[in-house]
Amino acid sequence: MDLTTWQRICNRLLGRLLRKRARRDKELSESLVKGSMPMMPEVYLATAIMTSIAIALICWAFVALFFIPDIGIIAYWEGIQDPSTIEYCFQWEYWNSDLIDPSKPGNGCDGFEYQVFPPFLKVLIAFFGGLLIPYFAFNYNKNGAKREADRRGTMIEKYLPYAASYTAAMSAANATPSKIFRSLAMNKDIYGDVADDAAMVYRDVTLLGYDLITAMKMSVDRAASVWLTEFFQGMVGTLTAGGQLKLYFLNRAEHYMRENRTRLQMFLESIALLAESYIVVAVAMPLFLIVMLVIMFWVSGSGAQMSEGMLYGIVLGFVPMIHIAYAILVWTSSKEQEM
Repeated sequence: MDLTTWQRICNRLLGRLLRKRARRDKELSESLVKGSMPMMPEVYLATAIMTSIAIALICWAFVALFFIPDIGIIAYWEGIQDPSTIEYCFQWEYWNSDLIDPSKPGNGCDGFEYQVFPPFLKVLIAFFGGLLIPYFAFNYNKNGAKREADRRGTMIEKYLPYAASYTAAMSAANATPSKIFRSLAMNKDIYGDVADDAAMVYRDVTLLGYDLITAMKMSVDRAASVWLTEFFQGMVGTLTAGGQLKLYFLNRAEHYMRENRTRLQMFLESIALLAESYIVVAVAMPLFLIVMLVIMFWVSGSGAQMSEGMLYGIVLGFVPMIHIAYAILVWTSSKEQEM
């Protein structure tokens, strides 16, 4: 894998300083391998740190736009007359034209005041822009390899039942393991990340010259999913014991299909639960709520005050938001099952 220009710059600046520390981080190295990110740990860590520093500098520059004396946004805001004093000062200048002094703020008006930037906004801007966003940016960049490994593990568990069925079919046709992995690697558009692991096995056997059992043992350490680890370990045990891979692939395919049906059944049950709650929360409840609000609006007294604006806000704002929330929830749940 060729490094990008930014990665090469980061490695030149921090790579040597971070080399020992990064290579001692076993969790980072494991995440890079399982996430199929072919780069050295020091390169990844240097890129994460430099990217975080760049984000921090941008955030601090944004904060500085507010707090620069005389020319900052806060200084500009506090250099504007308070709107509540404009009318008073206008009348003061009209009735006291002889007291007007252009050298003083507000021409000498005794009621003149500048706007005051809210102190809590100053604290929020400094806290979020100067500390919180750079901190979360560093954590996000540093944990990128772990997120990629988790993503690959999830995708492998989605595709592995179908890939196991494919290996069982190929094995039933008396195809050799090398040909099975080659054929599986050539169908990445169908079997997703499983094809990448199969391609690594085929590369180790044909290009690097390892025997099949050694290549399978190496793939066990690279597997991002527990299912794939068990699949490769089972192949190693079957080959070592002199068993038949055909029967092993058939048993694994049946097992993973059963697990996949269980997962899909849980997904369908969660969708059914969402549908039932949708009927109650987004259909029945708004009807009763609207009726109650209209009655409260008609009979508003000292015990139940309901303004027309609040009624329109609930009907036109809160109720549609319920439907939007359910739509997003169902969409995100469905995306998790997308192949």
